[in-house]
Amino acid sequence: MNAIDLLAVKAKETSASGQFDPKSAEPVPSPCISVCRMTPDRSHCEGCFRTLDEIRAWSRADAPQRRAIWAQLLQRAGIDWPVPETEA
Repeated sequence: MNAIDLLAVKAKETSASGQFDPKSAEPVPSPCISVCRMTPDRSHCEGCFRTLDEIRAWSRADAPQRRAIWAQLLQRAGIDWPVPETEA
């Protein structure tokens, strides 16, 4: 399984557990999949697709900011925002 596949699975699991729901009290988990290596042009991590600024901001980010980072990195990775199965 490649990094995009792993990230897509993590996003789907996070969505299924309701952690992307703005009404959820659960923390939004990190998208890190332990493939911590920047692309040759240093535009983003090859594993989680976050930029250096997004990685730096993560620990201080609140839930809405974390969901926004997730949305940006999924777009960067070419992965559709996961829709919970209850909404599908």
